[in-house]
Amino acid sequence: ADFNYGADEYDAEGNEEPKALPEGSETMPYIDESPTMSPQLSARGQESGDGVSPTPTDGLGTGGERDAGKGLEMRKLVLSGFLASEEIYINQLEALLLPMKPLKATATTSQPVLTLQQIETIFYKIQDIYEIHKEFYDSLCPKVQQWDSNVTMGHLFQKLASQLGVYKAFVDNYKVALETAEKCSQSNYQFQKISEELKVKGPKDSKESHTSVTMEALLYKPIDRVTRSTLVLHDLLKHTPADHPDYPLLQDALRISQNFLSSINEDIDPRRTAVTTPKGETRQLVKDGFLVELSEGSRKLRHVFLFTDVLLCAKLKKTAVGKHQQYDCKWYVPLADLVFPSPEESEHCPQVHVIPDHELEDMKMKISAIKSEVQKEKANKGQSRAIERLKKKMFENEFWLLLNSPAIPFRIHNRNGKSYLFLLSSDYERSEWREAIQKLQKKDLQAFVLSSVELQVLTGSCFKLRTVHNIPVTSNKDDDESPGLYGFLHVIVHSAKGFKQSANLYCTLEVDSFGYFVSKAKTRVFRDTTEPQWNEEFEIELEGSQSLRILCYEKCYDKTKLNKDNNEIVDKIMGKGQIQLDPQAVQTKNWHMDVIEMNGIKVEFSMKFTSRDMSLKRTPSKKQTGVFGVKISVVTKRERSKVPYIVRQCIEEVEKRGIEEVGIYRISGVATDIQALKAVFDANNKDILVMLSDMDINAIAGTLKLYFRELPEPLLTDRLYPAFMEGIALSDPAAKENCMMHLLRSLPDPNLITFLFLLEHLKRVAEKEPINKMSLHNLATVFGPTLLRPSEGESKGHLTLASDIWSHDVMAQVQVLLYYLQHPPISFTELKRNTLYFSTDV
Repeated sequence: ADFNYGADEYDAEGNEEPKALPEGSETMPYIDESPTMSPQLSARGQESGDGVSPTPTDGLGTGGERDAGKGLEMRKLVLSGFLASEEIYINQLEALLLPMKPLKATATTSQPVLTLQQIETIFYKIQDIYEIHKEFYDSLCPKVQQWDSNVTMGHLFQKLASQLGVYKAFVDNYKVALETAEKCSQSNYQFQKISEELKVKGPKDSKESHTSVTMEALLYKPIDRVTRSTLVLHDLLKHTPADHPDYPLLQDALRISQNFLSSINEDIDPRRTAVTTPKGETRQLVKDGFLVELSEGSRKLRHVFLFTDVLLCAKLKKTAVGKHQQYDCKWYVPLADLVFPSPEESEHCPQVHVIPDHELEDMKMKISAIKSEVQKEKANKGQSRAIERLKKKMFENEFWLLLNSPAIPFRIHNRNGKSYLFLLSSDYERSEWREAIQKLQKKDLQAFVLSSVELQVLTGSCFKLRTVHNIPVTSNKDDDESPGLYGFLHVIVHSAKGFKQSANLYCTLEVDSFGYFVSKAKTRVFRDTTEPQWNEEFEIELEGSQSLRILCYEKCYDKTKLNKDNNEIVDKIMGKGQIQLDPQAVQTKNWHMDVIEMNGIKVEFSMKFTSRDMSLKRTPSKKQTGVFGVKISVVTKRERSKVPYIVRQCIEEVEKRGIEEVGIYRISGVATDIQALKAVFDANNKDILVMLSDMDINAIAGTLKLYFRELPEPLLTDRLYPAFMEGIALSDPAAKENCMMHLLRSLPDPNLITFLFLLEHLKRVAEKEPINKMSLHNLATVFGPTLLRPSEGESKGHLTLASDIWSHDVMAQVQVLLYYLQHPPISFTELKRNTLYFSTDV
């Protein structure tokens, strides 16, 4: 890369022209967070004047010596350039703060230039930002001046990143600050004079002592600066060896900065332009992304672009290698003509063909299995061709999943006739699209028809302007990108406040897995309140997840709005927010409390994370008086029963009132309810039956699953686990039948009788599949690992990847249970009598 430094702007876009400042423009500046291939330190002087451009190879030896020194030299160059621009930035902030003191002094006199409130608004957080950067500069400067191979500065960048919250406050206030400054300029001549010419000190070694800059231009600087810091981190990481002590600190700083950028980019309209609107204004790209469209009965992946006044649906054309990629426009709707049909108006829309859950689950299993194969190949330094083949297969499977899993309808209607239907996997995303469109529709928009040339130009601009470059599947991730979290996230949704009026409120939780977001849990509806107190705990399974989203809804009880379509969500979203799941912060044993702010509403929640390896442990209970964590033989002997009381009671209750519940055993019950039931069963409390009849049915189903999960050894025993794995892998049906029946016969009586009792119950649940949506396969997926997964001592060694053990073993565990669920009824006496011709131990 060609490095020039000593500049005001750290430009990693390789742009030829300087970015224009927002001269009175309404839109907020777009903060670009995309890393680039060839970072350049721009040599544009501050407002004028040239920067210096040393050649990066100066002073470097040859060969290996050069390679060793090159990274070090590059780091120094990157830092020197950044330091020079940091000095200019501090001078700009100083210039901005200079008039603040005299203005404050006059504010309390009889002839104030501005009120204290106005001063506070215009200069909001500037002092804090100045102090943060001054401290950072003063700490970094001596390190760069006395440069050698031992210099570490990652902690400085990490600290700078941790203070980014102050920028969030600045960005939120930015528009108001600009408007206030403009109003004050118009109404006060003195202030107008001050704000038109602020004197900025030149850099120490520059010929110019001062330059004049407007206040508006200076107020834009902090917004520009955040991006610069993020780009510097990209470059520093590129030239820092992975074993250098700075590497993890810089990585952490980059992660914080990128999260911060994506969080504020949601509030900012991108300054990305594409031709002009009918009124002659510049047409800008506001949002783009991949969505699944239901077109002529089949699902198609589209790239959808939302411009200032038009929604354009495109697909990427297939092009020859090396050719410039192009989009092909499928259709467009001017926003002036675009309406969202309400559920009752959309009767004529095509019905959504929903793929059965078990097919999606099967595909996820396949993907996980391929992932572990890729890891194994890499670990064994396998052939790159084999890895490429696996990756291609994985991409195809992930693409299938991306296409077939979304089921939430998002309908777009053109007033002049045609309707379009997208399917989304997340209501969060659906509301983001809807809100972005509605926000633009508040402006005075005109209807229009694009000529073929205009349409060509607009579609042609999509490739250059797009902000989402890759289809959201994990195979598109680089190897060094975070793989996300695998395991269980425990979330307690405590309460929310900030509602203007009483309503019936509930929350849902979404996490991303396999590249897209899905809803994983839902609180109960808290009726008629402005301060709901849910205090509900959920256990959410994470499959490579990086973010948690919380949506807050007002429940709709109006019968006329409820649609026949299962996946139609008609409840009103009151607020939504998301946080990144930071592996370092989440992986502690303690609960971590947090608040998500959304549209003036604050939702309080706590979370903690258990990795796969931890959650796979079966821990025997210390006290043998209860039922959880106690051997099944001990419990049945104590109770003088064939099947533990807890199993009989939970099953009876589910069959009484939960057998038609959608997602029974799949949807997690409230963890606090489950813990309460666990305590009652453990204490053998006489109120058990009363409590069971009052309790939410998902909590009872959850208690039964927890009982089997916490058995000190699995119901189908550790001893027989390897044999079950071998038996299910047999391909000859007769041999498999013989082996699988012999294995059941080898179980201790309490285990066998309980297993057969549970088996018959799960078959009865599956008979109601048209209503409860729980097939035999779904039930096998839920219960397989719970009944078979070996206890800690038995699982072989410590596996490198939690996802390895997961994919291979789990698929087999699910298959074992599915085999017995699909088998004709098995009776205990028949089994015992019929020893067949198989009596040797397996």
